[in-house]
Amino acid sequence: MNWTAVASIYRFEMARFFRTLMQSFMSPVLSTSLYFVVFGAAIGSRIDQVEGIDYGAFIVPGLIMLSVMTQAISNASFGIYFPKFIGTIYELLSAPVNFLEIVLGYVGAAATKALFIGVVILATASLFVDLTIAHPIAMVLFMLLTCLSFALLGFIIGIWAGNFEQLQLVPLMIVTPLVFLGGSFYSISMLPPIWQKITLFNPVVYLISGFRWAFFDTADVPVGLSLMAIGGFTVACMAVIWWIFKTGWRIRS
Repeated sequence: MNWTAVASIYRFEMARFFRTLMQSFMSPVLSTSLYFVVFGAAIGSRIDQVEGIDYGAFIVPGLIMLSVMTQAISNASFGIYFPKFIGTIYELLSAPVNFLEIVLGYVGAAATKALFIGVVILATASLFVDLTIAHPIAMVLFMLLTCLSFALLGFIIGIWAGNFEQLQLVPLMIVTPLVFLGGSFYSISMLPPIWQKITLFNPVVYLISGFRWAFFDTADVPVGLSLMAIGGFTVACMAVIWWIFKTGWRIRS
């Protein structure tokens, strides 16, 4: 393992993040504050509690998951797409580094950025509501796995994308709707029985449910299923990336 190459890619990607640190910091703070104004104040005034949890606190795991998923995808997709766009990826491919080292550098940096955003949102949310984390280790584990798995997905999207518009296609048109429909701001037990069954086909439900369990010790689906879902998703993304580098799909052409 060429750790020097991994560290070089990682530091380069993180340097780009720190150059825009203020924007990266203020954006989640403002968006989280707006969500609490809209959902916490307006809707929360009409919904006192959900499953015995104050509604303002109930939406915190969903807010964190929404931002972490989209940020991990966006950072990883742009990180690998830009060198492909300007042609410097060929220098990387001709260097003595293998695909795992390239993935570790780009995905590790994207996951770190998403984790930073998640921590910022958690700190901001604690200013609005009282939060008690029932399973802190599980909370950290779920957040890390989410950052990693969706950074891997973003890496795939960055290789697939043919232009800058396509980089935002999946986060805006697929991931964000799935998060909103995945119980981020409500419990799926509040839905009619038929819609509860349909919602279980949404993979994001399992991530949000497991993450919410880490906070409040309550979940819409068993925690074991949540771990299996995110673990399977991570393995699937790694398999796709391995195939991409093996075949050179959208990289060498």
